[in-house]
Amino acid sequence: MIAGATLGGAGLIMLAIMIDLIVGDPRSWPHPVVLIGRFISVFERRWNRGSAAARRFSGLLLTVSVVGGVLGVSWLLLWALAQLHPGLALIAELLLLSTTLAIKGLGDAARAVVVPLTNGDLPAARQALSMIVGRDTHPLNEADITRATVETVAENTVDGIVAPLFFAFIGGAPLALAYKAVNTLDSMVGYRNQRYSDFGFFSAKLDDIANWLPARLTALCLWLAGLLLSTAGVLSVRWKGALRSTCHDAPRHLSPNAGWPEAMVAHLLGVQLGGTSFYQGLASHRATLGEPINVLRVAHISATVRLMHGAWLLFTLLFVLLMIVPIAMKMAIFSGVI
Repeated sequence: MIAGATLGGAGLIMLAIMIDLIVGDPRSWPHPVVLIGRFISVFERRWNRGSAAARRFSGLLLTVSVVGGVLGVSWLLLWALAQLHPGLALIAELLLLSTTLAIKGLGDAARAVVVPLTNGDLPAARQALSMIVGRDTHPLNEADITRATVETVAENTVDGIVAPLFFAFIGGAPLALAYKAVNTLDSMVGYRNQRYSDFGFFSAKLDDIANWLPARLTALCLWLAGLLLSTAGVLSVRWKGALRSTCHDAPRHLSPNAGWPEAMVAHLLGVQLGGTSFYQGLASHRATLGEPINVLRVAHISATVRLMHGAWLLFTLLFVLLMIVPIAMKMAIFSGVI
């Protein structure tokens, strides 16, 4: 069995969500993304050489090999297990699906920053932040630490939760794992520097394509979550006008996709994200998103985590409803109601 656009597949995906929420990603367990990363590292060292044209061709070959290999191997694994017993394939797909999600991990990472930051322990907060961002953390104050954490949670709501769910609903664990392969390639070789600008060109472009729709759906679900949480009195956010403002700000971001969730969170919280960050001592200037109506403080991290949870819940619910409506209509037609 391969979960996909069926109610049974949706049920399997929701069970995988529950596993991720309870277990997360224990470091002692083998993880497909780790294996994918090792494969990429080996071939990057062997193939990333020669002229610019040679590097681009090798990078294309790596991208096709990794993504196609992950898709094919995972599909064949589930098919082979199904031949032995359908229950084995069901369990395997459930476990594989859970590894593509990072709901618990993302929330835990944010809380690891919140706790020391709330206690005024900036060195511990910087250390916790350094585990989830690539920027320099040693010179950051409370507002800077908060900004970096909020940006990370917002951006990773796409590639750590919504995008894997999106591809899982379409093509089950094989397609969700193929997406994680795309994302891992981009995170390892998709940089715009001398070493990777040619070799990682196709990996970066494929990641942009894969995240295009999920990023925008995430922004929409974040807005809906903000609206519902605000209406329920759970969270105070500025949801009015946030959609229009996000559409204006998001294209200014260096990434064609990361700007959408970041801009939405910025406008909902009434804060300003983006600006200057340092990477290995070098300044990186990014467009500012949102308006500094409120001063960034630790409470904004917890608010972002709540928005993140609301967004993936709404996305899952909406996707399931999209599957239920056509099925219900077909049943009504066959029964003579319509």
